[in-house]
Amino acid sequence: MCGICGVINYNQGQEIKESSINNMCSKMVHRGPDEGGIFVKNDTYPAVGLGHRRLKIIDLSVSARQPMSNEDKTIWIVFNGEIYNFRELRKMLLDKEHKFSSHSDTEVIIHLYEEEGIDCVKKLRGMFAFAIWDSRNKLLLLARDRLGKKPLLYSYKNEIFSFASEFT
Repeated sequence: MCGICGVINYNQGQEIKESSINNMCSKMVHRGPDEGGIFVKNDTYPAVGLGHRRLKIIDLSVSARQPMSNEDKTIWIVFNGEIYNFRELRKMLLDKEHKFSSHSDTEVIIHLYEEEGIDCVKKLRGMFAFAIWDSRNKLLLLARDRLGKKPLLYSYKNEIFSFASEFT
């Protein structure tokens, strides 16, 4: 179990405070007691903040920390769950010359998104909820497994979109 959260602020010129994302993460420590991380980007429109609480299961190394990005830091992900077919997907992506810095299923999702766009979700088998921020396309992709085993809640109010594994 892990916890994910984030905020996209569409109010021009309004920043997202790191302390706000840290506060969201602190309310989910029970979902991921091993470590946490945040990503905040205020110098673009819209402003973006992502947070993660981690329970280490597949790749225990620091290279699997989240939020995780692709090589050029244009795509960011926070992920909760397990992708059962990530080894097969990783092999397919390696054959297409994608480079990996971890052995995590999270990184497979990033590279699969680079390859397939939003259709990447169709190839994932498992239980999951994740958010991908694509800064080039100004796109937030929220996805959850077909059965909804992993929680993903969201809200949109006053030009602010927020999401989390749980709201408290």
